[in-house]
Amino acid sequence: MRGHDLKQDDLFSYVSPEQRVPRNHPLRRLRPLVDQVLGALSVRFSRMYARVGRPSIAPEKLLRALLLQGLYSIRSERLLVEQLDYNLLFRWFVGLSMDDPVWDATVYSKNRERLLQADIAQAFFEQVVELARRHNLLSDEHFTVDGTLVEAWAGQKSFKKKKGAPEVPSGDPGNPSVDFRGEPRRNDTHQSTTDPDARLFRKAQGQEAKLGYLGHLLAENRNGLAVNARLTLATGTAEREAALEMAEEIPGVHRVTLGGDKNFDTQDFVRQIRWRRVTPHVAQNNTNRSSAIDARTTRHPGYALSQQKRKRVEEIFGWVKTIGLMRKVRHRGRERVSWMFTWTAAIYNLVRMGNLLGATA
Repeated sequence: MRGHDLKQDDLFSYVSPEQRVPRNHPLRRLRPLVDQVLGALSVRFSRMYARVGRPSIAPEKLLRALLLQGLYSIRSERLLVEQLDYNLLFRWFVGLSMDDPVWDATVYSKNRERLLQADIAQAFFEQVVELARRHNLLSDEHFTVDGTLVEAWAGQKSFKKKKGAPEVPSGDPGNPSVDFRGEPRRNDTHQSTTDPDARLFRKAQGQEAKLGYLGHLLAENRNGLAVNARLTLATGTAEREAALEMAEEIPGVHRVTLGGDKNFDTQDFVRQIRWRRVTPHVAQNNTNRSSAIDARTTRHPGYALSQQKRKRVEEIFGWVKTIGLMRKVRHRGRERVSWMFTWTAAIYNLVRMGNLLGATA
């Protein structure tokens, strides 16, 4: 018998958001992990706000919503708030009841500076790493480092000379025609008017030079979790400099191994990394010169194993760029882009930990 397409609004609902979320939903594995991390940051949150005045929206709810933005690839905070208004799954994860009003999208614009000043992204990332360590998910001996280009929210037309007469645009003033073919453009003479911190950079030979930053990750080799993250200006030596800094921050005094690609196979880097009691398990670059990695490293079975494991860091970069929408960032300025890069790396760790632990609410 055919059913009738009748539309009648119910005045009351006797089913809560908790009941509507399936018991095996992936967010149920993440919610207890997120609550533990946010609970550890409660004191830090208290220092961010004044003791008097009108109560604000709980920072825990704002951050849970930002986690959903990264998990579900929501491209703007305005769309995120729109989803919170009618998506029961999102309301359950954030901690909103069926009738709770949703804040305006401008709340994030007004709170962004507060989150930046308190360095919440780095604190959140560190607490996620500590939670993984308590669950015995991290290796304390074997690591991998790598960097990737994070494209800035700036076009090639915005890359103009720092000094000189202003250029007269031709055509549409909103999208002028600019011909820079044959013009030598370098970071020391040119700068983006849209994002002055962005640098023109080519990640590899034969690739297009783009305005962007370099994101760096230090991953442990047991389960492929990121244990350190940072974002720097895009320069030819930034990857090796960031690797040395992150190697110094590895906890403990015992010797560890550090895997990497051929970009790290230089005499200077290998010498400095050995001085820090780190064994360089980087890929040998025998293209045009002799490698800085000799037989005293390659003869050990652990070197070949590190070469297999080091590719796991690319899985993190792949997730951060595609799901986390960090291939081309939505914010401008190194400080804000760095905040988002660290935040997105922390979200990846939570997803990975949820899969590894198989936790349920």
